[in-house]
Amino acid sequence: MLNCVDNSGATLVECVANLRMKRHAKIGDRIIVVVQKIRSLGDNSPGGATGVVGGNRVKRGDIKHAVVVRTAKKLQRKDGMVIRFDDNACALIGKNGEPLGTRINGIVGAELRDKQWSKILSLAGMHA
Repeated sequence: MLNCVDNSGATLVECVANLRMKRHAKIGDRIIVVVQKIRSLGDNSPGGATGVVGGNRVKRGDIKHAVVVRTAKKLQRKDGMVIRFDDNACALIGKNGEPLGTRINGIVGAELRDKQWSKILSLAGMHA
């Protein structure tokens, strides 16, 4: 299970495949996920209907591609620094590689730059 850090509408996703064909996904790897939980607008939605989700680009059960932006596993960089995040997180992307969301909340790993995910880095507020 991974947190979804973009504003596409998903909050929790489950990884079902790693497109790198290795054992574990690292920062910058492309994975296939299933949306488990979505953001709801709550009671303050216009119209007053609860359970109606507007503005979400995904639905529960959708199969999407994603890029891993944070991992809880320690990662050693070439300069010797060891980096570790508190959670595992991803950002949803389309099959063409474009992000589904327009904003990324939280911090993302700078290793995305090495793997040519500069579009995701530009949407994120901070990167470590």
